[in-house]
Amino acid sequence: MGQDKLAVQMYTVREFTRTAGNLAGTLRKISEIGYTAVQMSAVGAMNGENPEVSAKEARRMLDDNGLKCIATHRPWTALMNNIDQEIEFHKTIDCDFAAIGGIPGDGYGDTPEGYRRWVEDARGVIASLKKAGIRFGHHNHSKEFMRGDDGRWLEDILIDEAGKELMLELDLYWVEHAGLNCVRLLERCHGRVPVIHLKDKEVVPEGPVMAPIGEGNMDWDHIIPACEEAGVRWYAIEQDTCRRDPFDCLQSSYQFLRGMGL
Repeated sequence: MGQDKLAVQMYTVREFTRTAGNLAGTLRKISEIGYTAVQMSAVGAMNGENPEVSAKEARRMLDDNGLKCIATHRPWTALMNNIDQEIEFHKTIDCDFAAIGGIPGDGYGDTPEGYRRWVEDARGVIASLKKAGIRFGHHNHSKEFMRGDDGRWLEDILIDEAGKELMLELDLYWVEHAGLNCVRLLERCHGRVPVIHLKDKEVVPEGPVMAPIGEGNMDWDHIIPACEEAGVRWYAIEQDTCRRDPFDCLQSSYQFLRGMGL
């Protein structure tokens, strides 16, 4: 199989990470499926002012299960105002990729002007993290593909104006949901997509829903080669909502992607 490339975005199993015991058991299940990496996001036991699980304890749990943390989602205010603590957090869990789940509406908004203002504010965060050996990325949903008066998407600002040091943690489900061709977008992002998010889009009687990879209609036969060509290192499975047991969904996605050679 070569290099391991499959990770679990912990948001998928967020309901099973509320306590230290839950988190330890969840990481064990993820490892038993065959995954070797996770993205630490929405881990309830690590949130709040007095988290039950510290970064050091999380690192021990990861090590105990043979898992590597390949990315995080962190609060923008923390990255802006407490960058030294954020760097220490990432060093402790041995993670070299920090991202945000989207540009916050407070202070920016979903406008070209707001996105350009965020890009300027992000430059200092990117520089500080880079000095510490940590890359910084932005995760999209579908709103980033709203068009401005000039006909360009908001995401165009991040791709074309932010500079190549801003990584693009593309969520291909939301790209597809916005009506775009994933392959064409990936062609524009070569070298800036070390981590991406995957889930499938299945059509059921009530309409399109999120699904395990391989159980929906997304064109993986073309998408996966385009990801490889763009330089994707880690494929993080993030199924926001599951219509059956999330661990079963993660196993199904794992088996399908392994069958595709990942």
